[in-house]
Amino acid sequence: MKILKFKNKQKFKYNKKVIIKDLILLLSVGIHKFEKLKKQNVKFNIEITTDPNLKPDIKTIVNYESIINDIKKLTEKKHFELLESLSESVFDEIFKNKKVKKIKLKIEKLDIIKETASVGIEVIKTKI
Repeated sequence: MKILKFKNKQKFKYNKKVIIKDLILLLSVGIHKFEKLKKQNVKFNIEITTDPNLKPDIKTIVNYESIINDIKKLTEKKHFELLESLSESVFDEIFKNKKVKKIKLKIEKLDIIKETASVGIEVIKTKI
């Protein structure tokens, strides 16, 4: 009789994500004259994939509160003609953190077309 020994070496592969859901900010965005004169509600949904190899620690995590504050600062005083240019500015800000590997960003204007709940864009950007 042959005895089989099983090795119980567990290996894992996983992703870590920071999620910011339904962040609504009042900001200046759009190409129309009325959009340049009056700020509008814009909703952000963000998934940030981080380095899965870092052990959870206050120094190694991506802090969602800091991300939100950075987006608020970014959008407070500047007018963005397009949601696409706003998204690139958000990407630039978040990717300053070297632990960030991938960002899925959805930005929606909530008040612009009354027949819709929202209109917007979704972009995914990954470090290569």
